[in-house]
Amino acid sequence: MKVIVVGCTHAGTAAIKNILQNNQDVSVTVFEKNDNVSFLSCGIALYVGGVVKNAQELFYSNPEELASLGADLYMEHEVTAIDTDNKLVTAKNLQTGEILTESYDKLVMTTGSWPIIPPIPGRELDNVLLCKNYNQAKEIIAKAQHAKKITVVGGGYIGIELVEAFVESGKEVTLIDGLDRILNKYLDAGHTDILEEELRQKGVTLALNETVSEFVGDENGQLTGVKTPDGLYEADLAILCVGFKPQTELLKGKVDMLPTGAIIVDEYMRTSNPDIFAAGDSTIVHYNPTETSNYIPLATNAVRQGMLVGTNIKEPVLAYRGSQGTSGLYLFGWTIGSTGMTLGNALAQGINAEAVWFEDNYRPEFMPTTENIYMQLVFDKDSKVILGGQLMSKYDITQSANTLSVVIQNKMTLEDLALQDFFFQPHFNRPWNYLNLLAQEALKK
Repeated sequence: MKVIVVGCTHAGTAAIKNILQNNQDVSVTVFEKNDNVSFLSCGIALYVGGVVKNAQELFYSNPEELASLGADLYMEHEVTAIDTDNKLVTAKNLQTGEILTESYDKLVMTTGSWPIIPPIPGRELDNVLLCKNYNQAKEIIAKAQHAKKITVVGGGYIGIELVEAFVESGKEVTLIDGLDRILNKYLDAGHTDILEEELRQKGVTLALNETVSEFVGDENGQLTGVKTPDGLYEADLAILCVGFKPQTELLKGKVDMLPTGAIIVDEYMRTSNPDIFAAGDSTIVHYNPTETSNYIPLATNAVRQGMLVGTNIKEPVLAYRGSQGTSGLYLFGWTIGSTGMTLGNALAQGINAEAVWFEDNYRPEFMPTTENIYMQLVFDKDSKVILGGQLMSKYDITQSANTLSVVIQNKMTLEDLALQDFFFQPHFNRPWNYLNLLAQEALKK
């Protein structure tokens, strides 16, 4: 069997490794338009902030490793066309311009996502950058060295992490977001209020409920400011972080997709064409809280789906379990974990949902130190099934978000979590774990 893999970041790397490790009689040809594979874009802010000194540590594989496993790699080759009727892939060598065509038995689309670029006047200015891949990370670092005033557009995870990195580097930072809160997809207002105050105390200018109308430059094409309907913010560097869209144009009209362009796959990562698999940021995930197909571009989803491609490339043997969109963040000493639905998301989808807010120390007060935890649990008022959870503390509570992810995936109720068996040891927690107490508080409603 001959397999062609298009794109080699998280999902592609996982697919290639699992195909080759599990199948002795399968050949794998890889087309990647960049000169690298497996870049951890979630580490860009750590690289920008100097936490990670060596950028090579942000790659968890390389072309040499994949080649040693048996993959035939075409680096810096961009796929320009896919003929699904005749099972042919056409690619262009970006260095020489040479065109080549390869046939396949099975095709794996792991083309990932690309930053959304709003049609804003001035976008072409020299110091208006995107933040996604390795080359963009290097450009951000190079230009940030000479920048004093930096504007980040977009208050999601990448935007917020860049804000922290620039603040720690001594820059004057403005954060612009069209919504009224930062991290709107992941946290409700109780948590974001605390984080926004933290950002203000660090000197960050928050321009929320504002959209960029223009990037303003001088006669030399250099950025001087970012304009919104509410004002002009001086800036000599701006980073666009307003979200991502799937890169799936090559298969448009050839496999089923959501209106967003995300490829629809079944639980075995097969598309509507049985000879084409897809995984990662180019595809949907099964979102367990609502039992729907959603677009949630996360590295964790990508590596799981890539592994499933490798396992199921010959026959369907291991099914996807779906996702809760579980994520974590470290920001100015705060550890933040989120999984499942926020209350705002649940209500917007017509669910009869409610949330409970609860605060408690993570371990007994007689211990030398302890830390407060701010928690929220979202649940269905009718069934008491848990839909989502959010936690934040100066103590590392992020693994509790993983626990709540399991709770949501298995459709546990408030009663289940309220009485769940967790260990007690004063170094770590109370006789009632804080997740028990959170669910017990919800039951009072």
